[in-house]
Amino acid sequence: MTAIVLDGESLAARMRSRVAEQVQELISQGIQPGLGTILVGDDMPSERYVSMKHADCDEVGITSVRRRLPAHASQEELRSAIQELNADPSVDAYLIQLPLPEGLDEEAALLAVDPDKDVDGLHPVNLGRLVMGTEGPLPCTPAGIVELLAAYHVPVSGHHAVVIGRGLTIGRPLSLLLALKRPGCNAAVTVVHTGVKDLASFVRQADVVVAAAGMPGLVTADMIKPGAAVVGAGVSWEGRKLLSDLDDGVADVAGWVTPRIGGVGPMTRAMLLVNALRAAQHRARLTGTKL
Repeated sequence: MTAIVLDGESLAARMRSRVAEQVQELISQGIQPGLGTILVGDDMPSERYVSMKHADCDEVGITSVRRRLPAHASQEELRSAIQELNADPSVDAYLIQLPLPEGLDEEAALLAVDPDKDVDGLHPVNLGRLVMGTEGPLPCTPAGIVELLAAYHVPVSGHHAVVIGRGLTIGRPLSLLLALKRPGCNAAVTVVHTGVKDLASFVRQADVVVAAAGMPGLVTADMIKPGAAVVGAGVSWEGRKLLSDLDDGVADVAGWVTPRIGGVGPMTRAMLLVNALRAAQHRARLTGTKL
């Protein structure tokens, strides 16, 4: 492998250390940051992911608040849990773990979240803030990808980025974020998807490729411009094995590449902590606490 590895695990560890310092500063001022989660059902990857989020909270000193509902929970029961966390002063930010079980309205659930407590940055109010380029919580995976590229000095500003995938959690918000005139962004962005004819012809033009389609091995070495930065953000599972959208051969052509494990995932979780911290800092400012 010739590419520089975009090591999200080590960067996320450094970010958690910085968050922990700022959390202790808030605690010393009488503000205890709190992060909540709502998990519905018994989807194993979701359970594993939520557990990791709470472990991260424990590491940095953020209080965890968990709400667990059975797979047969009604929309009203889910709404009740959302309203409870909206009203809980100990919860600065929280998330609804997606996907929800069949029969539950995901859109209605996200709309019920208090936008100021939306740690995932997926509420329409916060997505609107992203569109406008104004301050608000950023979707965690897109924000983590931008942080990862910046940490490894990948040229983005003025360069061509191709995002494969148009999903709500990664593709759409990432394309908006990369196009904004802000540090680590300011790119010319093309959004494509698996239904695009001759997908490879678009990808070959890119200086930065982000694959977020959830199709194992979708991006192969022959699709990559030599020296390009390639990020595998889409994942899928084969039993207990995590699969990347990137074929292993990509690393022989790319200038930078994320590993199958330890690339984007840890950065998503780190940005979740950053968003929770910022929500707690916002609460501190509202109460007149000096930071």
